[in-house]
Amino acid sequence: MSHLLWKTLVLSPVVLGVTVLVCARAMAAEVVSSSKDIKAKVTQTEAPIASAASIFIQTEQPKVNQQLVAQKTDDNKVLEEVNRYSSEDKNQNSLSQVTSVSQFSDVQPTDWAFQALQSLVERYGCIAGYPNSTYRGNRALTRYEFAAGLNACLDRVNELIATATGDLVTKQDLATLQRLQEEFSAELATLRGRVDAVEARTAELEANQFSTTTKLVGEAIFAVSDIFGGNTGDANNTVFQDRVRLDLQTSFTGKDVLHTRLAAGNALAFNQVGNDGSTIRTAEGTQTFQIGSTSNNSVIIDWLSYYFPVGNSQVYIAAYGGIQSDYVPTVNPYFEDYDGGNGALSTFASESPIYRIGGGAGVGVNLAFGKGGGGFQPSLTLGYLGSQANNPGLNTGLFEGNYAALGQLNLKLGDRITLAATYVHGYHNGGTVLFDAGSASTTTGVVGTAQANFVGAGNPYLSNSYGFEAAFKPSDKLSISGFAVYSDITGLGANDNAQVWSYGAGVALPDLGKKGNVLGIFAGIEPYVGGNTADKPYHFEGFYKYRVTDNISITPGVIWLTNPGQIAGNNDDAIIGTLRTTFTF
Repeated sequence: MSHLLWKTLVLSPVVLGVTVLVCARAMAAEVVSSSKDIKAKVTQTEAPIASAASIFIQTEQPKVNQQLVAQKTDDNKVLEEVNRYSSEDKNQNSLSQVTSVSQFSDVQPTDWAFQALQSLVERYGCIAGYPNSTYRGNRALTRYEFAAGLNACLDRVNELIATATGDLVTKQDLATLQRLQEEFSAELATLRGRVDAVEARTAELEANQFSTTTKLVGEAIFAVSDIFGGNTGDANNTVFQDRVRLDLQTSFTGKDVLHTRLAAGNALAFNQVGNDGSTIRTAEGTQTFQIGSTSNNSVIIDWLSYYFPVGNSQVYIAAYGGIQSDYVPTVNPYFEDYDGGNGALSTFASESPIYRIGGGAGVGVNLAFGKGGGGFQPSLTLGYLGSQANNPGLNTGLFEGNYAALGQLNLKLGDRITLAATYVHGYHNGGTVLFDAGSASTTTGVVGTAQANFVGAGNPYLSNSYGFEAAFKPSDKLSISGFAVYSDITGLGANDNAQVWSYGAGVALPDLGKKGNVLGIFAGIEPYVGGNTADKPYHFEGFYKYRVTDNISITPGVIWLTNPGQIAGNNDDAIIGTLRTTFTF
């Protein structure tokens, strides 16, 4: 292992603490200021497909909102792209610039030019967009507005000359047009140059677009990571890991979205070793970018789902790779990024473990009550996912294999407080884990100790889990969130009943140092078996996401685990240091 990296990671908590102390005074001032002018929280992408979900949870970003840019009409999409293209490479593709203030002088209704053009418009119907092909009222026009109308008349007259058999356009009108052309030649040239540029950009977009109904949203994560502490530190080396996700988002109606996501990666969790030298079977310290990795960068389809609205509600159908947080609010803003690269480092800090119970294929629905806005906004989320839904064998399939049925009541109290109460009932075949996130083949789970995951002693078992989640945002610069989970395990074998507990809380400081940055501190206990006399497996985490650009962020962070594995006699603490870079496009 690198001694330099070790020293850096050891100092990371100190640096994190100094950052908080230095920024405390400035942040306090910002909180006081923001309390005087509280702004309504608006999700970054208000997609119609996620509008129902956003009614009851505005303190976080639903997964569909995070990945789905608002579905617009085709015309709006083209104009948006044209606007983006027109801002690129201005030095090389600059249009004619206004060089005189006088060019913006109004053309008054009493001016000869105004009256002349008005006469042409009425005679030849040049501007069909206005009622009766006339100007809407005798209001003053800017020279560019006037030139646009003049250009329309020129095009109309040329069309009539080319197609007419009689003397439809009079010589007097042609003379008037010629005079108007000379008077507004600069404005006409500018307008036509802009139109030519728009047409060229539009043609380029149409020629190179992937699909008229599908867009690509991507994320690539590079992470340098290492783990330290006793035998665990000696058993691992510094690693450089990656994960890439390419999400094809298709809309058929403008309000629905079909997700077809490809993923590849080589990220593996660290091996943790106990005091006796044996490997600890645990999912503690698992990081979000290590979820769904194939370890050899082979490409797979890791998520296939479809969202569509029904009235004021939203329906979610997962054909493959679905997880509970796809459709239910997790009430953990700034830490939750749906296992992406812009939230917390670990699976534990990103969302309550109750959302890791079950997954795969199934359906979910958000039943929203009310019309949104401020005040009291309740909603109900229901879902069913089976992790062996594609297997037709015995004790498998959609209903006979592993499954988890979820119900959650969501309460939004104004713009600052969100509460949720969650219940999950699950069935788990022998040898499968409790916190599997839909992967029946996982050997450790994705969060928690081995005791908490393998509670059935190799036998099938039932789980009834109860969770409570809360988020409080006293200002735009501070967010506090937390959760508590209790799972009652009923084994279908002898003496394999158990109770599993977990709880945690975090403080996030958004926009610290720069808009888009986030400082997060989280602490709690990873899922563990109650009644075990060993010390509880505490989890402490700190990270700082620095937004380099709109599409690049760098996140250094530290995860500190006490007594990993919940072993009697207490294993050495483990410290994971990570430097994560995330590219989104």
